[in-house]
Amino acid sequence: MAVPKRKTSRMKRGQRRSADALRQPSYIEDKDSGELRRPHHVDLKTGMYRGRQVLAPKDGV
Repeated sequence: MAVPKRKTSRMKRGQRRSADALRQPSYIEDKDSGELRRPHHVDLKTGMYRGRQVLAPKDGV
C-alpha cells in the first residue's frame, strides 16, 4: 500500500484546494452586436474593443 513519505504542508494542501473555489467564467451581452462575450475581451465577431476596430471582422459563419 502506498504511504506518503512526508506530511503535506498546509501551504501545499491549500494550493491544491484553491482550484475548488474557481467560478464559471462570466459573459456579458455586447452593446452593438448583441453577442455574448467575456468582459474586457475583444468581440471576435465584429473585431471591436471599447469602440475601436482592433481586428478584422469575421465573415458570416
